[in-house]
Amino acid sequence: MTIINFLNYSDRMDADLKVLEQKVTQLILLCDSLRAENAQLRQNLSAVESDSATLKSNMAQASQRIESLLSSLP
Repeated sequence: MTIINFLNYSDRMDADLKVLEQKVTQLILLCDSLRAENAQLRQNLSAVESDSATLKSNMAQASQRIESLLSSLP
């Protein structure tokens, strides 16, 4: 009877370990996916920051031109 209980316990432990292995695999895949998404978001952020700096520079130049034009009006 003891051997049967051990085998049942062993089968349950194997099943639990397989479930755990599947969950760990899913977690690893999720982490990899999130790392890739994070890298893409960092690239997007960098591009947006660059665009923002360009637009701010353009706005400052336009503002200076307008002020120059206004000061030359009678």
